Amino acid sequence: MLSKKKTIELIEAMGELFPDAKCELSHCNAFELLIAVMLSAQTTDVSVNKITPKLFETYPTPQAFLAAPVEDIMALIKTIGLYRNKSKFIKGCCQKLVDEFNGEVPHTRKELESLPGVGRKTANVVLSVAFDIPAIAVDTHVERVTKRLGICPPDATVREVEEILMKKLPPEMWSAAHHRLIFFGRYQCTARNHDHEICLQLLGQKTNGNGKIVND
Repeated sequence: MLSKKKTIELIEAMGELFPDAKCELSHCNAFELLIAVMLSAQTTDVSVNKITPKLFETYPTPQAFLAAPVEDIMALIKTIGLYRNKSKFIKGCCQKLVDEFNGEVPHTRKELESLPGVGRKTANVVLSVAFDIPAIAVDTHVERVTKRLGICPPDATVREVEEILMKKLPPEMWSAAHHRLIFFGRYQCTARNHDHEICLQLLGQKTNGNGKIVND
C-alpha cells in the first residue's frame, strides 16, 4: 500500500486537477443538505438536484415535512430510486429533528446517525460540508479510486477505507480529500474501461509497468 507521503502527494495532485472540487448537491443550509444526501443514495447528484428545488420550496423545514402526507412527498421525489423508502425515512428523520433537536440538524456524528435513514457516510458529509468539521465520507467513487491507486487494499471495507485515509492524511485535508477523490473518480478515473496510465500520468506518477504506482 502507498505511504502517507505518497497518499498526500496524490490528493494534492487531484487538487490541482480539480481545484473547485466540492459537494455538488444543491442546498442552502444544513437541513437541505441532510435531506439531499439522504435522497442521493443509489442515485446521481444530478438526479437529486432536479427534484430538490421544488421539494425544498414546498417543504422548507422539518415541520413542513411532518405536516405533509408521505404520499405527497413521494410524488415530488418519484423520479429517483427507492423513493418510497426515502420518503418514509425523511418523515422519520424530521420527526426526530423536531422531537429531540428543536428542529435543528445536530453537529455530532453520533446524533446524526441516530436519525432515521442517516448512516455514517451521510453523517460525514453533513459534518464536513455543513459544519466544516473534518470528516471523510466514503462513497463508491472514493472506495474505488483509493483501491485502484493502492492507497487501500482491494479487500478493505468501506469503514476500513475511511480509517486508512484518516491515518494517512492530516485532519485538515480530510474534507478536501473526500471531494477530490469523488471528482477524480467521477470525471477522470471512471468505473468504465479506460486507459488508467493516463490517470496516473495526470497525477504525475511513475508506474512499475503494471499500472501500479511506484511507492516511496
